[in-house]
Amino acid sequence: MVSGRARAVGLEAVSRDLAIDFGTANTRVMVKGRGLVLDEPSVIAVDTRTREVLALGHEASDLVGRTADHVVTVRPLHQGAITDFDMAERMLRAVLARCGLSRMSRPRVLLSVPAAATSIERRALKQAAERAGASSAILIEAPMAAAIGLDLPIYEAMGSVVLDIGAGTTETAVISLGGVVAMKALRIGGNDLDHAISEYVRQELDLVISDRVGEELKIRIGSANPATPLALAEVHGRRTSSGAPSTEQVSSEVVASAMHELVNAMVGGAAACLAEAPPELAQDAIFEGIHLVGGGAAIDGIVPLISQGTSVPVHVVSNSISVVAEGAARCLDEIGRLGALFEAANR
Repeated sequence: MVSGRARAVGLEAVSRDLAIDFGTANTRVMVKGRGLVLDEPSVIAVDTRTREVLALGHEASDLVGRTADHVVTVRPLHQGAITDFDMAERMLRAVLARCGLSRMSRPRVLLSVPAAATSIERRALKQAAERAGASSAILIEAPMAAAIGLDLPIYEAMGSVVLDIGAGTTETAVISLGGVVAMKALRIGGNDLDHAISEYVRQELDLVISDRVGEELKIRIGSANPATPLALAEVHGRRTSSGAPSTEQVSSEVVASAMHELVNAMVGGAAACLAEAPPELAQDAIFEGIHLVGGGAAIDGIVPLISQGTSVPVHVVSNSISVVAEGAARCLDEIGRLGALFEAANR
């Protein structure tokens, strides 16, 4: 049974309608009439002998290195897709339990899915949710959910542009008249930036660090702008050549160089999406701008770089991390009316 800290609501009865943003890095749950009830890393701690889930989210991360060898942490998703179906099902069951629901409750679940997901990946996500206890699982594409969460005029004859930089995917969508008119989805995201930083440090500084340390460097001194003022951060690792523990000062220039290629690919994806959109809708973007959401919106220097690469203004909202879950939650009241949106995601 999953123990719980007070990061979610207690186990009292809740609405049977839930919106879940089951992301590569984090999982967020919105309950109809209650708002955000769970926001945890998409990781579980599992007893390999019994396959029992021992902890979820932050609690699972805290167990790393503190328990017996038979307890391991598992991330069921990679680049927005389920890579371990059984663990994804077990994690979703733990999520429902943390929200006060069981398989007996049979909640109706609305899940966001990356636009890059294949039909097989979409079907796997629905099946995992249903086997975890959902009475029905309905999908909505993340860029569309973000647009709804941002209250953009998605049903009007004008182009609304959403750029979602998540942990596993980067997706740009031009939305008009209730549908996605142009889309560019890349299977790169924040996790890839973390890995690129750790690899670059290994190659250039002969220092082995984890991707988690790479993420810390990205947050502390990382920038999408190579001309950012120089900053240094001390990191601990081990030498590639000898394996001996060592400490190194890593500069912001090193981190920017490590991220350069991937960040440019993200910007290029946004530009390519606008280039594929009908001219009238692309012109709307010049006036309305690109709405940047996801964890990648917090990368220093990313906004001016995207604006420069697309020749379009870029807007970042305060709720950029949770807006996909919020948009999905808004759909809970209008599942019948929004059938066309769900049909597109459930292909």
